[in-house]
Amino acid sequence: MNHYETVFILNPVLSDEQVKETVKKYEDFLISKGAKMVNKENWGLKKLAYPIQHKKSGFYNLFEYQVDGEVIEPLELVFRREERMMRYLTVKLDKHAVAWAEKRVKRNKEKA
Repeated sequence: MNHYETVFILNPVLSDEQVKETVKKYEDFLISKGAKMVNKENWGLKKLAYPIQHKKSGFYNLFEYQVDGEVIEPLELVFRREERMMRYLTVKLDKHAVAWAEKRVKRNKEKA
């Protein structure tokens, strides 16, 4: 099982309930494919560096999980079909990135 991190941006016209529902849908999709969720972060509504689909902001979310590599392609296919999705990026983490992610989670917990 490889370690992955996915950041995705949802359309800003969605209500909080729709955002939570969409995030839950993708989390359930990953879990149904055998993923182990390591970390999940909601970064909230943020301003974009440049307009995407004529929108200047979006709801950012991050998933960190462990799963087999064959699951990534179906996940990204579902992302491409979702009209609420503006952008996404999935990255395979190496051992240094995993260590950094663990430090980031610990630092965020201390702030909260």
